[in-house]
Amino acid sequence: MATFVLVPGFWLGAWAWREVTSTLRAQGHEVYPMTLTGVAERDHLAGPEVGLDTHTTDIVRLIETEALHDVLLVGHSGGGMPVAQAADRIPDRISRVVYVESGPLPDGVAQFDTVPPEEQERLRAAIGTGHLLPPPAWDPAADPTNLAGLDEPTLALLRARATPHPLGAATDPVQRTGGRPVPTALVASTFPLTVVRQMIGEGHPFFTGLAGGQLFELPTGHWPMLSEPKALADVLDSAARG
Repeated sequence: MATFVLVPGFWLGAWAWREVTSTLRAQGHEVYPMTLTGVAERDHLAGPEVGLDTHTTDIVRLIETEALHDVLLVGHSGGGMPVAQAADRIPDRISRVVYVESGPLPDGVAQFDTVPPEEQERLRAAIGTGHLLPPPAWDPAADPTNLAGLDEPTLALLRARATPHPLGAATDPVQRTGGRPVPTALVASTFPLTVVRQMIGEGHPFFTGLAGGQLFELPTGHWPMLSEPKALADVLDSAARG
């Protein structure tokens, strides 16, 4: 069966992949959920020097230390940036990069650049001179689309366990070395594939890297590993069989 490395998005650790991990393992896959430096149980390491390159190295070192090959490298949301860079560094070990509610941002673009200017301004004010990106309030009344599918116990878990994220991981731009391209897949939950296909066809810079890759639709909120974990595991199983 397949080997998965699961990388969470901002504010979350390996714990967020728990149900996806157990389902994939029950299907016979080898699964490595990750916590990146400075987040969750590793939040004591969240110094100002931690950035996108740190998180890329986290992924590369896990894969190399565990001697993994033919990896399906899964990145959720902001985790899409370090998985893109990791696949660029060690393409011979990666069979496919799976972007969950994410995508292969072009070189020179940071996650922060994809946020509307007014939201950037609000976040900058909240961060001040600090080096940590605070988690959201996890309020479904304020963010119904992204938080769709999350029940109150799960929202309470997010409020209790989400930790500030190293700011550099959001503001550092993606930089590839020009390694061999790796096949891709997308799992879209908050936007339909018809829109994705249209934007790929139009050459939108946030979607062109998905051209020719697998495309999956899993309608739910922005955190499908928590709102639809078993369905997401089934989609990842399909990507492995792809």
